[in-house]
Amino acid sequence: MSAMKELQTDYPVPEVDHINRPYWDGLKEGKLFYQACACGHHWLPPRALCPQCLGTEWQWKMACGQAELISWVVYHVAYHPAFKDKVPYNVAIVALDEGPRLMTNILDDSEHLSIGAKVSLSVDTTLAVPLAQFQLVKNTGGTYEVL
Repeated sequence: MSAMKELQTDYPVPEVDHINRPYWDGLKEGKLFYQACACGHHWLPPRALCPQCLGTEWQWKMACGQAELISWVVYHVAYHPAFKDKVPYNVAIVALDEGPRLMTNILDDSEHLSIGAKVSLSVDTTLAVPLAQFQLVKNTGGTYEVL
């Protein structure tokens, strides 16, 4: 992030608490963290108990930043004033290589999106709270990679 960028504060922001703080702190450093339980389950969004076994023996792990596009929708209407200059924009579900799924945005034009496309992490630090977004991965021929 350039030191001269102005933070955008008109966007809705999540409530940062003791459970999810490591997730948001990681994004400030350009890293994406997820929770991993002793039972073997990995998940996002952050929560106090493992959604698989309801256990409390979990830890934070850093994701490699690579994922697969599972689904997306393109919004043509802004349902919040902060998004009025962003339409049309996409909201996507990606599956991290480590397993957890995450709701996010793909930064590329929506016409290039396809199920199974490989995407890589790109953290937006211009917002009051950093946001995990993704961009399509191009292969050496300049086309987008699909799994």
